[in-house]
Amino acid sequence: MAPIIEVTGLSKTYRVFRKKDGLKGAVQGLFKREYKMVEAVGDVSFTIEPGEFVAFLGPNGAGKTTTLKMLSGLIYPSRGDARVLGFTPWERKDAFRRQFSLVMGQKNQLWWDLPAADSFELHKEIYGIPERQFRETLDELTSLLGVGDLTRQAVRELSLGERMKMELIAALLHRPKVLLLDEPTIGLDVVAQVAIQKCLRDYHKRHNVTVLLTSHYMRDIEALCRRVLVITHGKLVYDGELAGIRETFGQEKILKIEFPADQPPPDLSPYGTVHGVEGPTVELRVDRPRVAETLSGVLSRYAIVDVSVQDPPLEQLITKVFEQGKAAV
Repeated sequence: MAPIIEVTGLSKTYRVFRKKDGLKGAVQGLFKREYKMVEAVGDVSFTIEPGEFVAFLGPNGAGKTTTLKMLSGLIYPSRGDARVLGFTPWERKDAFRRQFSLVMGQKNQLWWDLPAADSFELHKEIYGIPERQFRETLDELTSLLGVGDLTRQAVRELSLGERMKMELIAALLHRPKVLLLDEPTIGLDVVAQVAIQKCLRDYHKRHNVTVLLTSHYMRDIEALCRRVLVITHGKLVYDGELAGIRETFGQEKILKIEFPADQPPPDLSPYGTVHGVEGPTVELRVDRPRVAETLSGVLSRYAIVDVSVQDPPLEQLITKVFEQGKAAV
């Protein structure tokens, strides 16, 4: 089966005006402007198969949103090529635009002063959705998100989480084959995040939609994605399984050891890197192969109340990927 998204050497460079300091610089800029070239995305290549749910990660300014905008046809690339659903996105053919959706957490597509239900009806007419399909999809999505009683309320009167749910419904009404999500849970509380995660997971399972998701919330990534693309400074630096990040970059384990006394032993540095002390509990960072040896050494010398062995948080491992990718660029 052919990839549903195929990106080859995709690049985007912007010409940016450089203003000099002070009044003199401002006046000079009126007559002679200086520009610099900024590469937002540089020679990125990847493929995504039908039905995949892929995370697209990177620090702020890495080029994630720019890439999604090129894949949706909003902007033209400077170089390279992309095929989405067999189409070149920036040709903006109607047949292509009817088969994908782009949801941006900081952009609204619904009419602010109208109930969401009115915007949904407008989407129905724009996309030519049959009445029966429209009702079935709307009922399914409002049920998944638990907002059936809010669709007749003006969008401006909804909370941020409720508005984001309505935005997601609008994006899925025409049953797109490709869904591009740019920070869909940004600024939301934990309850709203979990509701949107559950909706996306269930909808993906039912309809096998292909999803490319950017998010700074690792809970989103862990809950939804098996594969991860990591981009930094416009370059793709990792493409693989989410579990592979732990195997490749998680060379340490976290040992949390609780001692019976109010204060832990004064010096545990021979057993590992002391990363934190909170009351009688010490957090040690230990190389994976030395976990058993370290526990044996601590138990042979000290009495302990409890011990746990954990992987480092995914946020820390992703940060390592960013840093190593930056050094390699």
